[in-house]
Amino acid sequence: MPRPPKQPKPSRSPEPPLPPQAGPAAGGGVARSARPAAAPVRRPAPPPAARRLPSPRLTGLGGGLFCGLLMLALGLLTEVLFGGSQTVYGVLFLPVCALTAVWLREGDLLTAPIVVPIAFALGLAPITDDGGDGTLGGLMGLVTGLATHAGWLYGGTLVAGLIVLVRRMRRVRMVNRRIARNRPARGSGARG
Repeated sequence: MPRPPKQPKPSRSPEPPLPPQAGPAAGGGVARSARPAAAPVRRPAPPPAARRLPSPRLTGLGGGLFCGLLMLALGLLTEVLFGGSQTVYGVLFLPVCALTAVWLREGDLLTAPIVVPIAFALGLAPITDDGGDGTLGGLMGLVTGLATHAGWLYGGTLVAGLIVLVRRMRRVRMVNRRIARNRPARGSGARG
């Protein structure tokens, strides 16, 4: 029995254009001339230099968790890679303080200088020497570490505080400009 000839597969053609939308005259009136639809405006992608870093907005609790967990991870990493060098830990602390202060929401800015020292102490726990005395020795090692590296702690808190202060001043200036722009000019009211 001879085979039937192969049928060519139908090619996928683009779907037909949609019919024009019915305007207010769809109820039986005469349709007005419709404006042709404007083509969507395509904006070119910004050049790589103009792209900004991601700008997440953390709540006060989110900023505390971010900073605390990151410092704990950096403390553990410092213990493994650098033998618990508190100087390396202090240097890593400064950018974490800056990121925390930059990524907090406007309403939660004042939490940054509070959560940063807590996170420093949390991350310092894995790299302090407990002297083999258990919990009391670990606590004494943490207090000693905080005392001997208070410069890093104060420096990071100062970085966070300065960033918060600059952001707050910019916000107040922007609000003041908006208020001044929306305030009616003096003497423009009608006298009667």
